[in-house]
Amino acid sequence: MSTKRSITLLRGVFNDAFFDLLKEEKAKDIFVLEGRPRTDATNAFLKELVKRKFTPTLIADNMAGFLFYKDLVKEVWVSYQSLDKNGAFCDIGALILGVLGKAHKVPVYAFPSAEKLKAMGNPKEILKFNGKQIAPKGIRGHVPLVEYLPKKYITDVYTFECECCSCEK
Repeated sequence: MSTKRSITLLRGVFNDAFFDLLKEEKAKDIFVLEGRPRTDATNAFLKELVKRKFTPTLIADNMAGFLFYKDLVKEVWVSYQSLDKNGAFCDIGALILGVLGKAHKVPVYAFPSAEKLKAMGNPKEILKFNGKQIAPKGIRGHVPLVEYLPKKYITDVYTFECECCSCEK
């Protein structure tokens, strides 16, 4: 890691247009939140970053606050499912990044997601990690997959034209 405020923090699943933007920006210190319980999506995204010659660092979701506290985050990118005039529905974890970004005066950018998620995941998913039970029997799980990120936490929203039909997503 180079200097203070060098980290580009990513949360979500992004498409090819986003990778082009990262290259154009010459992003170097890319940190990706694990995104539990959906680690399969994060792993696919990490493979795409590596394939495109980036060297990402994977962190647990709850480590983001520490990076902000240490003044290491230069910008945040979150993927969104849909937009309205008041904000965006994003992958879970975007709201805390938005709040942290605003508190630490770090820009938070929203970019269209490469996939659409259902609102809730299987409650059993959070009780296991890599197939191993991590919670005692009798514990319930709560697994929201999307959350609303109010506009006041978003610095800028990116859209792109769909290659198949020129619609805007």
